[in-house]
Amino acid sequence: MRKYVAEFIGTFFLVLTVGCTVIPGAAGVIAPLAIGAALMVMVYAAGHISGGHLNPAVTLAVAARGRCDPKDLGPYWVSQCLGAVVAALVASFLVGDGKPKEITNMPAAFVAEFLFTFALAYVVLNSATAKGTTGNSFYGLAIGMTVMTGAFAVGSISGGAFNPAVAIGAAVMNILKFSQIWVHITADLGGGMVAALVFKFLNPGDK
Repeated sequence: MRKYVAEFIGTFFLVLTVGCTVIPGAAGVIAPLAIGAALMVMVYAAGHISGGHLNPAVTLAVAARGRCDPKDLGPYWVSQCLGAVVAALVASFLVGDGKPKEITNMPAAFVAEFLFTFALAYVVLNSATAKGTTGNSFYGLAIGMTVMTGAFAVGSISGGAFNPAVAIGAAVMNILKFSQIWVHITADLGGGMVAALVFKFLNPGDK
């Protein structure tokens, strides 16, 4: 239960930061920096308890890589999505509802979400779960910076979720349309799974 509570809290603050920066229309660089920083600190806070996934796609990648018990997959996903929904409700109370982004090019959005979720999961696996980087102190910074980079690079194309729980929370806050978050959910889970396969190919001795 401690793991699930840690995932709930971390995802809550990640999504709350998304809402409280994106909905008021924070100046260009502020939202990606704040979101990346929020992810970084929450990964550090939860890492020793739950692994600090805070993202169903990352949990899938870590499970496929062999560092998360398959029986934890469902409870992690539930905890992360609940944290996102509660955060979305709190953000809407604090700053109001957002104006939904209209994704006009769904294939481009799918590719953008897939690529940067792959990058995120790839960084997580190599910085936080690999034998060669065991005990390092940089994994949280690396993970947060990956999301920040993705938000700058393709946020205007897909909304820059790279996380199914964030996509669900964004839809609750009216930042994304519920009818379009399927692209985030499918692309992000696919990116996480492919990252796990690539990690296992590149690190055959790291079981």
